[in-house]
Formats: sequence, structure tokens, C-alpha cells
Amino acid sequence: MPVQRRFINFGIGATALCLLVGGAVLADHDATDTQAGKGATQRAPEPDRTTALGAYLDYGPQGVQRMAELSRWLGGTELRVGHSYLPGDLWENIEGRPGFLAAWAAWRKADEDRMFVLNTPMLERNEERVSDDEVRGLLRAGAYGQFDEHFRRLAERLVLLGVPDTVIVLGWEMNGTTYTHRCGPDPVAWKAYWNRIVTAMRSVPGQEFRFDFAPSRGRDAVPWTECYPGDDVVDIIGMDSYDQPPARTFDEQVNEPYGLQKQVDFAAEHGKPISFPEWGLFRNGDNPEYMRRMLEWIEQHKPVYQTITDYCPHGVWQCADNPHSSQVFREMLSGLPDATTPSAPDADPSGTPTAPKPDKPTPTVPAPDVNEPGWCVTLPLSDWSVRWLGDRELCVRD
Repeated sequence: MPVQRRFINFGIGATALCLLVGGAVLADHDATDTQAGKGATQRAPEPDRTTALGAYLDYGPQGVQRMAELSRWLGGTELRVGHSYLPGDLWENIEGRPGFLAAWAAWRKADEDRMFVLNTPMLERNEERVSDDEVRGLLRAGAYGQFDEHFRRLAERLVLLGVPDTVIVLGWEMNGTTYTHRCGPDPVAWKAYWNRIVTAMRSVPGQEFRFDFAPSRGRDAVPWTECYPGDDVVDIIGMDSYDQPPARTFDEQVNEPYGLQKQVDFAAEHGKPISFPEWGLFRNGDNPEYMRRMLEWIEQHKPVYQTITDYCPHGVWQCADNPHSSQVFREMLSGLPDATTPSAPDADPSGTPTAPKPDKPTPTVPAPDVNEPGWCVTLPLSDWSVRWLGDRELCVRD
């Protein structure tokens, strides 16, 4: 049954809306031809800095709450890194819809020593198995500036939220086949498009973003070095590294082509620090040897930050399937020098919490509630129309 809508000043509102939607068919050909990345400051690695510890626990407010709970489980060890993902379904969600990031922004601003890491898709429909031919066309459109405005809007919203120093993990795992923002169909266009995005986001006053180039470990569909977009538009060289074949042992993960050692060497050659935005257990099962060796590798090479993916099958705290690895993780990271006294009784060492698996974000736009004194609806407007309207969300109030 269609939802009955209540309009105030219907005639004026409808007329304005028709004009706006009518304008949506006009094409926007005003993309800037500014060369990407010029004038960017290259940050030198900080080898003596302690690695900032965090975890991916959930993309929304529940993830913020679980940060304190995981810290208590680790005997008060400080979690300095909050990690979330922007949904990759629609452009309006990649832009960071108002309210979506508010809880993480508040958490970040509560302590100047904290860091907020945000995985950011480069294209919408990011997990819909888009064909290589279509991906190639989208990458080329992005390289010509067709999608710049989406990323300027994201940058503006992050600055307004008070998190202008967010670490942007842009187009992660680009060397694979999972995501629409993959590099393989056209590496040249992919690199040009990355440059456009970074330039657009850095054009926003007040921004202090750092951009993390984070392939998956190994060669995958294409050598990740072929996707590297340039030192002037990359601040950190990350890697997503899960315990899975073809590497059977941790030594193989280190030494395989485009593996962990290649990341360290490549970053040193380019004067960049490293990071591990995603890592954890996977197809090799509950593997305490992997867990010990990975944490030792992190301690040895001092990445800027590391955030384990903490849900099944990867995790150690929210996943009860990996008790031996969980014990290693807890023993090696509990009570670190910056630990604080837990504010609540610690968790049972033999168990893990019953928190639900945190899904990566796929929010939907709620239907208007006609019982409220007003409602909002998202309109399918073009970027041209949004410049006049100010947003795609139209609200009507009594």
C-alpha cells in the first residue's frame, strides 16, 4: 500500500521539486583538469613510534562501544585506532551520509592521540560483481573527473565532523577481483582516478587526510605494484594480510611474491610508513603460530597502525572459533606500557563475548514516518541539481 504523504505549502514545494528533478537530466561537464597530487607533502616514516593498536569491531556505534570492552579484555591496553567502512552500495553513502560517522567522530575527538581509519570505496555497486568491461569504463570516467564531487562532499563532511585527519584507506584490495574498484581491468585509468580523488579531497579547506594504499597480500589478480599511483598521492603503504593459502606458513607469507617483505621493502624505497588495516585468521583455521608470528612481525616493523578484523572466521575476541589464537593475542597485547586500569571487571579468559558478528555496512534509506511532524526523502538527483539543492535529502516540516 503506498505511503500517504503530507505536504505543507504543496504548490510551492512541488513546483520547486519539479524544477530540480527536471534539471537532473542535464549533464555536468565542468570537471576540473587540475593535475592530481601536485604539491603534496611526503611524510617520512616514523620508525621509533609505537604502533597504534585497534580493531575492526563494527562499522557503527556498536563498534565504538566495543572498543572499551576489548580494551578491558586486554587488561586496559589502550586501543588508539577506530576503524570503520563506508558502504559501497550508492554514491550518497560513499559521500558519508549525515549521522553515519557521528559516533566515530565523537570517539576520535575525545582524545587527541586517537586515530580514525575509514575504508572508502572508489565506486558505487562495489560488491555487485560488475564486469571487467564496465569497470574499465567506470575507471576511465573517474579518471576524467566524473566522480570528483562525491569525494569533495565526503571530505567536507569529515572536516565538519571535526575529523580532518582521518586516514582514508581508498580502494582497498585493488589487486583482487572482489570489488568494483579493482585495478586489474585498467591500471593506468585506476591510478589516474586515485589521483583525481586525492586531489579533490585535498582541495577542501582544513583537511589533513592521510591516504593509505592497501592491497591484499600476494599477487592476486594483478601485481599490486602496478597499481601504485605515486608518492605524491600516497601517505601510507598498507596491506590486508589474512592467514590463508597459497601461503601455508608465515614464512611463505613473508617471502611470497608481493608478500609481507615486499611491502616493507617497497615502502622503504618510497619513503613511506606501512600499516595493516585488515589482518587475521582465515582458511588455515585456528593458528596460534600465525598469530604469534604476525604480532612479532608488527612489533619488528612498526607500522603506523594495525587493526585486526575481529569477527568470525578472522577474529580472536568476538569469535569463539579460535581459542588458541585468542589466547596468544591476549597474552601478547595485554597490559602494554600505555595500559590503563580497567573500569569494569575483566572478561573470562577462557571465553569470548557473545557479541554478534559485525557486518560491513550496507545501510538502506528508511521510509518516511508519516506520524512524525515532518519527513525526509532522498531524491535521485544529479550532481548538477545537488549544487542548487545543497543535498539529495528533501525534508518537509509541519
